[in-house]
Amino acid sequence: MRLRSLLLLPLLTFGLIGCKDDSTPADQAAAPAQTFHWKMVTTWPKNAPGTGTAAERLAERVNAMSAGRLTIKVYAAGELVPALEVFDAVSRGTAELGHGTPYYWKGKVPAAQFFGAVPFGLSTQEMNAWLNKGGGQALWDEAYAPFGLKPLTAGNSTMQMGGWFNREINSLADIKGLKIRMPGLGSEVWSRLGATTVVMPGGEIFTALQTGAIDATDWVSPYNDLAFGLHKAAKYYYYPGWQEPQSVLELLINQKAFDALPADLQAIVTEAARAATQDMMDDYVFHNALALDELKKSGTLLKRFPDEVLQAMQRESEQVLGELAAQSELNGRIWASMQAFQALATSMHALSEKELYDWR
Repeated sequence: MRLRSLLLLPLLTFGLIGCKDDSTPADQAAAPAQTFHWKMVTTWPKNAPGTGTAAERLAERVNAMSAGRLTIKVYAAGELVPALEVFDAVSRGTAELGHGTPYYWKGKVPAAQFFGAVPFGLSTQEMNAWLNKGGGQALWDEAYAPFGLKPLTAGNSTMQMGGWFNREINSLADIKGLKIRMPGLGSEVWSRLGATTVVMPGGEIFTALQTGAIDATDWVSPYNDLAFGLHKAAKYYYYPGWQEPQSVLELLINQKAFDALPADLQAIVTEAARAATQDMMDDYVFHNALALDELKKSGTLLKRFPDEVLQAMQRESEQVLGELAAQSELNGRIWASMQAFQALATSMHALSEKELYDWR
């Protein structure tokens, strides 16, 4: 037996060496997860209801969902870069994120106007469906790719109002010489009907309207307009918002920064943007109803654009959109895709939402 034990000893020793535990000792701290600290620049005044708060909420969601692995510091318009320089700032990497609306960049990317608001175009739900299911997102990605940017929807202010006016619009003749703050495709339509259009950030609108530097302005809808006090600077509040049946707010992402994130953080950014869109839609449906009631009580005069004016605006809109589509092969594909989906959606909604709204 002693001899047998001596013969087995080398085998046991070899076996113990082969089974050596290579696991990390329990008392050794786990390697910390990589963290990212991003900046978001926006086109909005600080804490502007709906628009500015949407950017803040988006940042809070990303921080919470990532357990602090990706934190975002939000800068309002002018805090880091001017409002209308957000696109360039994110493109060159000054900030990893930007929050604004696509038609602000029409001078750099004419196709961007299709993804903001199209006069007499898709509604809020239709726009989201086209982007997420109808191929719109792929076209948007293609338009922004040359600038090193990835766009996502990160809010929608739903259908807007026609704007605030210090003189009545009773006919096409009343548009001649009107000076109006109006961005996007709607500005081209107003110009063709004889108005002078200007683009300025939201923070400058009240003073310009109050001092007579402009005769009229669009902004958003009752929720934002009441907060800005525009009813104290103009007498007439016009509808419908033909120029913006919906208005996408976008999250601009620096593509290189996005590619550097691990897959789970990329998914968090994407889903936080989607949540921001739904949250803002809820915000506007709820708060617009409350704000409109308050504006009525304050003495605001609600006015509908005359049919003659709306018909002329629709004709000019078709011309403007056709010319924009003809500018490039990409623009043509975007407009064709959007028109095809709008035709299908219109047929469906004639039997659903429109029928319900008319009856109730």
